[in-house]
Amino acid sequence: MSQSLTLIFCGTPQFAVPTLEALVHGGLPVRLVVTQPDRPRGRGLALAPSPVKQSALALDLPITQPENIKNNDEFRAQLTALKPDAIIVVGYGRIIPQWMIDLPRLGNINLHASLLPKYRGAAPIQWVIARGETTSGVTTMRIDAGLDTGDILLQKEISINPTDTSETLAPALAAIGADLMVDTLRGLQAGTINPRPQDHENATLAPILRKEDGRIDFHLSAQEICNRLRGFQPWPGAFTTFRGKSLHVWDAAASQRSLPTGELLVESDRLFVGCGRATALALLEVQPEGKKHMAVRDFVHGYRPQTGEKLGL
Repeated sequence: MSQSLTLIFCGTPQFAVPTLEALVHGGLPVRLVVTQPDRPRGRGLALAPSPVKQSALALDLPITQPENIKNNDEFRAQLTALKPDAIIVVGYGRIIPQWMIDLPRLGNINLHASLLPKYRGAAPIQWVIARGETTSGVTTMRIDAGLDTGDILLQKEISINPTDTSETLAPALAAIGADLMVDTLRGLQAGTINPRPQDHENATLAPILRKEDGRIDFHLSAQEICNRLRGFQPWPGAFTTFRGKSLHVWDAAASQRSLPTGELLVESDRLFVGCGRATALALLEVQPEGKKHMAVRDFVHGYRPQTGEKLGL
């Protein structure tokens, strides 16, 4: 690939780091890294840099961290002066304004963690697992004014294992996405990629997660609840109530026992709860309010739940 390609990289989370590193290690000149301002983190709420900033520092790349980008004249002048051929956007966390979309000749190229047009939105990795899909993938696309609606450039599919959570799927998608972005830039510069419009009729949404998404609905089947538990790690997780207090479920498995919805069955040191479609959930690891994670046998011995008691009341 020609060394004359000038790139600006916009990203913030860990998911974006492999793409930034793949560009740099592939010899592609990233002239500027744009990431969100340092945010308070941890118990002391000390300001901490984003994962992308940490990577950019290690790679000795120039960094800017504007709080606002839409009406920021200084930022606009900074990017315009660089005359970028492409702006690479991976999990930046800001809506890209029209002036940025119009700036580079090859466009603003986004890496999205789904097979568009499915799972447009802020949480594609979480929702693809929560909805029980067995395949996912990554898409490179040209950003337009819509929400993940731009033309598709390249895609790569990956299988979702039954044990995958959002925490295990994300790094796998990030890794293949990094390679796909390099291939996309190579193809765009060579003129071998034919952008194709998305089929908007088949679009699905992956909205930003809310805490309430983690509340277990025992009218769902046990498998559906397990899928949501896997997808919503580490936050908002999966939780319910037991005897009026919060009970977080960290691990569970589907069972074919048939119990009334939300009702417990205690078998020795095992614990089941009735779910929809004549299924039951075997609870494996839980966390009562104010306590640490514990195996369900320890919960049974310590809290002595009774068959017939209900969760979620």
